[in-house]
Amino acid sequence: MKIRVGFGYDVHRLADNRDLWLGGVKIEHTQGLQGHSDADVLLHAICDALLGAANLRDIGFHFPDTASEYKDVDSKLLLKKTLEVITEKGYKIGNIDATICAERPKINPHIPQMQKVIAEILNIPEDDISIKATTSEKMGFVGREEGFAAYAVALIEK
Repeated sequence: MKIRVGFGYDVHRLADNRDLWLGGVKIEHTQGLQGHSDADVLLHAICDALLGAANLRDIGFHFPDTASEYKDVDSKLLLKKTLEVITEKGYKIGNIDATICAERPKINPHIPQMQKVIAEILNIPEDDISIKATTSEKMGFVGREEGFAAYAVALIEK
């Protein structure tokens, strides 16, 4: 068996008049994340981790923000297509470990639903998806509540 590990990182700035999507779940908040797609920073980081592990470049290569078909796209579709791409290369997912960095709103109450949504998309057990939340202790762009960041590590097997 061959195992590979990939790392993903994504950031999006907060903006008015946008829905906040994290881990495929709509969360009530005063602002949402700005981006070409729905700007789901967590799913984007997971896509990058999976693509990186399979040596398939990054989310921007596969789903460019210059392509009109991805304008306001649901990032759950991007994650599903990412799974198809790594599966075509002969890989299956071992596990995912991710962290969302945001000052507000509280993310922890939404984590079980995020795990459920992601597990359904990737066809893996919820127990194979770890999601954590943290703040930046009021430091940097996250601490100033200008945006969110997400980090992810994925293990894949062939």
